[in-house]
Amino acid sequence: MSQIQTSQLPTIKLMGVTLQAITQKQCVDHILDQLQAGHGGWVITPNLDHLRRLVRDAKTRELYDGADLMVADGMPLIWASRLQGTPLPERVAGSDLTSSLPAEAAKRGLSVFLLGGADGAAKKAADVLLTRHPNLNLAGIHVPAFGFENDSSQMAALENALLDAKPDIVLVALGSPKQEVLIKQLRDKLPGAWWLGIGISFSFVCGDVQRAPRWIQRFGLEWVHRLLQEPRRLARRYLIDGIPFGIALLTGAIWSRLGRTSV
Repeated sequence: MSQIQTSQLPTIKLMGVTLQAITQKQCVDHILDQLQAGHGGWVITPNLDHLRRLVRDAKTRELYDGADLMVADGMPLIWASRLQGTPLPERVAGSDLTSSLPAEAAKRGLSVFLLGGADGAAKKAADVLLTRHPNLNLAGIHVPAFGFENDSSQMAALENALLDAKPDIVLVALGSPKQEVLIKQLRDKLPGAWWLGIGISFSFVCGDVQRAPRWIQRFGLEWVHRLLQEPRRLARRYLIDGIPFGIALLTGAIWSRLGRTSV
């Protein structure tokens, strides 16, 4: 993780993973300030599933090691930070940054590129963002076909689209870890841009997939809402992998706090 751009930001550690202890507004301001200072970067928003893979999988740690900013997306991470006595100020969700980052970029005249997403979602999300923020500089939209990463001609078309557009911000909606692999592969070609992997968030922005109500998000139950929408895809992630790891995370946070207070 780059120390040049993030050295002044407060951090905590969860299970050995360093996270910036900042609010969504501070995250957006930091990204845009860095852009205007001529510095590019990569922000990752780990949720419980990402943290599980970071802790348990060396390949994931190696992949995420290139990130410049890591902020917690997921209430279990917020709860764990509080339980261990190093509270994060709030959840910083990639799905929220998909709206707040373009909103502030529009005010500063910075451009945004939409990459990936489900069929039609990126275009519909762009229409929504432009309706909300008429001054938004939309640098481009590119939705590669399934399996593009194994097709040299499609990869060349993607690279050319990005190089021609020269965006300040690239929102990559390909799901994890595909979006992180692509970002790590391409970011050096646009070193002055900021990159953010956002999963399904274009579909949230345009309304194709409904996010949980705010009160459900505050109680950390957004995963239940998602599970009911996509049970076949998400059952293993949430029920078999997520719940046991979440219990381990919270239990470990309590023990960490007790260990510090007993010293």
